[in-house]
Amino acid sequence: MTTPAKNTVCLWYDGCAEAAARFYADTFPDSFVGAIHHAPGDFPSGKKGGVLTVEFTVMGVPCIGLNGGPVFKHSEAFSFQVATTDQAETDRYWNAIVGNGGQESECGWCKDKWGLSWQITPIALIKAITHPDPAAARRAFDAMMQMKKIDIAAIEAALRG
Repeated sequence: MTTPAKNTVCLWYDGCAEAAARFYADTFPDSFVGAIHHAPGDFPSGKKGGVLTVEFTVMGVPCIGLNGGPVFKHSEAFSFQVATTDQAETDRYWNAIVGNGGQESECGWCKDKWGLSWQITPIALIKAITHPDPAAARRAFDAMMQMKKIDIAAIEAALRG
């Protein structure tokens, strides 16, 4: 057994922690599935031998998926924010999440099919809405507020005025 990370994100799933972890590992760089732990006895949402927890890493962030059952659901109060370098990378991650049973939301947010929220955030967006010219930053911000998936060209056009 390896020494666990000092701080690990624990994500609650309703029996699908392994499938979610494998999707994340296949979708994002520096992501992988580690140990899969089976329950030594029956538990509220499963039986002895069923997958209880899955250790995985998403873009370098250590996580544990807990198959805790239907009691708790994911909410937007927790999300992964993925910084993207260009429109192709933004499109790739957005389309992977939404196209695999997920759903679009506003301002670069989407949810995967397990209900976990993601912010697919181009670096160009962050630079635009934090621009030293308040009027330019406001134009970029207002443009973002009209979007689901972020369109970098539209953000840059708004920034220019």
